[in-house]
Amino acid sequence: MAATAHSLVSRPGIAVCGERLLLSDVQVVDGVRVTIPVRSVTFEMRYAHDRRAAVRAHDMAALHDLVSIAEISEWAVAHRGWTGIARVRDALHFLDENAWSPPEVDLRLAWEELGIRDVVCNHPVFDLAGRHVGTPDVLDLEAGVVGEYDGSLHLEGKHRAKDIRREGDLRAVSLEYVTMVSADLRDPSGFKARTLAARKRARAVAGPRRWTLDPPAWWTPSVTVADRRALSSDERRRLLSHRWAA
Repeated sequence: MAATAHSLVSRPGIAVCGERLLLSDVQVVDGVRVTIPVRSVTFEMRYAHDRRAAVRAHDMAALHDLVSIAEISEWAVAHRGWTGIARVRDALHFLDENAWSPPEVDLRLAWEELGIRDVVCNHPVFDLAGRHVGTPDVLDLEAGVVGEYDGSLHLEGKHRAKDIRREGDLRAVSLEYVTMVSADLRDPSGFKARTLAARKRARAVAGPRRWTLDPPAWWTPSVTVADRRALSSDERRRLLSHRWAA
């Protein structure tokens, strides 16, 4: 909430912070004065305790199309002297606009720590005939390795069966697979080792690539904030509702 009173004090569940606030930074939502999305998200990023938390703050806001990487970058350039702006600049190179859950962010950053930088989140994969094969959580474009996070939801029968079918379809086009589970969030060393082994197997596969990220002409893209903001209300309901069950 954005307020101008100086008598406010912090208490359990509420932290009071005094910073410069322009009138253009404020909007009224349901009768409550709040800061605009880019101001709110950069605030969270600036005061994040580490890079991971800063990236999570952006990626989960981008999931709801509240901010884009370009908007965060422009704000950082325009507010060079603000507290914590170095944290925002550091995080910029690690942001993604299409992560569907916080653990997917952690998976991607674990790969970043291994030096795997050419990755995309939730990009649809097609075979060379234009058939949609699957949409993996994270994809290592250089080695051709799929990274998936399996939380408790993925252990349920119907969801598990769907995951197994998707894994088979992606393997059929010569993509390797590595899975992160909740224990890997506390200690990602095992997941990192499995990733390196999967990349080694992927590189051992001979022959031309049998998959592509290039969609057929009829496909409606939705992998960036700009893509999704351009959708109609009906298209959003039809194309994006599955993200909340990821």
